[in-house]
Amino acid sequence: MEFYKNIAVIVAHPDDEILWCGGMILLHPECNWFIACLCRKNDPDRAPKFQSILKELDAHGIMGNLDDGPEQKPLDIKEVQDEILELLPKSNFDLMITHSPRGEYTRHLRHEEIGSAVIELWNDKKIKTKELWAFAYEDGNKKYNPKAIRGASIQQTLPNNIWEEKYRLITEVYGFDKTGFEAKSTPKNEAFWKFRNPEDAQNWLERNSMLHNAALP
Repeated sequence: MEFYKNIAVIVAHPDDEILWCGGMILLHPECNWFIACLCRKNDPDRAPKFQSILKELDAHGIMGNLDDGPEQKPLDIKEVQDEILELLPKSNFDLMITHSPRGEYTRHLRHEEIGSAVIELWNDKKIKTKELWAFAYEDGNKKYNPKAIRGASIQQTLPNNIWEEKYRLITEVYGFDKTGFEAKSTPKNEAFWKFRNPEDAQNWLERNSMLHNAALP
């Protein structure tokens, strides 16, 4: 990670930063990490835990308050983009890491919307980063817990001590039950799709959007 000094992680919920790229963060404390979490700013339980996570990671971060109701009402893409622009520092990044437009499991609209919004902002030159990574996980349409996609651009099997620390952050700091989805889904293998330019990312977004929508019931 010697080429990536300043890194922004853009996620939907407090815990997404740990679940999908927590190992990468823990492996590279020498980087300057900024975590933007777009939902749950006013959540009396999750918001303070997110602040504790930032301290544990020695990272900076901020929270927004996009609608995150259980009915998963779709949001206008501009609303999501505006929230991202509001939360991100006005600076250039060496790397941004965010959700896949297909999400990490079936299905959560906020994950998908945020992944799409980040790619479109990059393509429109409204955010600046040298590279973009999108989380690369799938759950076989709910057949199993999310796991790294074989063939993704970047594959990382976490050392045991790093995975154990990641698991501790999920179960002890965030407080998720060891029998629950989050704990059982904490991946030891982390994976990402890597993009060096916004045009490739935008083309990938458009192809995957068509495939994703065609697969939905």
